[in-house]
Amino acid sequence: MFPELFSLGPVTVYTYGVVLAAAYLLGLQLAMRRAKARGMDPNRALDLGIAIIVSALVGAKLLLVIVDFDHFRRNPGELFSIVRAGGVFYGGLIAAILVAFWYMRRHKMPLWLTTDIFAPGISLGHAVGRLGCLAAGCCYGHPTDVPWAITFTNPAAAANVGTPLGVPLHPTQLYESGTELVILAFLLLTEKKGRPFPGRTFWAYLLLYGLSRFVIEFFRGDPRGMVFGNISTSQFISLILVPISLVMLVYLSRKAEVRA
Repeated sequence: MFPELFSLGPVTVYTYGVVLAAAYLLGLQLAMRRAKARGMDPNRALDLGIAIIVSALVGAKLLLVIVDFDHFRRNPGELFSIVRAGGVFYGGLIAAILVAFWYMRRHKMPLWLTTDIFAPGISLGHAVGRLGCLAAGCCYGHPTDVPWAITFTNPAAAANVGTPLGVPLHPTQLYESGTELVILAFLLLTEKKGRPFPGRTFWAYLLLYGLSRFVIEFFRGDPRGMVFGNISTSQFISLILVPISLVMLVYLSRKAEVRA
């Protein structure tokens, strides 16, 4: 693909960074529109969105270092490579949620209404961001002979993130991007169906993403931290996140029924 857009002297502009910036802007724009439609100050939503973006960037890179700690300990110079590729999405998601909860409490924003406003934006941003992963060559899949396999040939991808060249791989970046778009469509189409209650959209997103990420991880071929044998770090987080999401959906649904 195209891990590097262009260079100006010693400065190289990486495709991943440009696509990631576009992803955050699109997700934030959707969140601001949803906030305005629901009577929330869009400027307050913008401030929250910026806090989420910064914390997500830091959290994703931090979890990447934790997951691949042995590798970075043996090769400390490669710490600088994390600016050229994606981190671990769950690290960004967890950090963003923690910071968002703190911000909402500090500014007395309605908790579940606000999370519902932002959930589709997170899904949209993630769908676009994974296209940046595809361009960079990171988050690649296992070797495969399926007809839709992709083969990377750009030496920069191998140098930056260790992408195997000349080998047909599962396009796991597209798997996740496509899944996020399906989740986005589901959230928007079902948001007002049935008996909606505050928090349903947010926890439905976490549930659906956790399930999809657990499955997609089986097709990933890039080095990732493993726990309990063949379970990746992201799959382990999914195993925790999915039941929590189910419990919260049931709890908030029953809470809404009692108030009705």
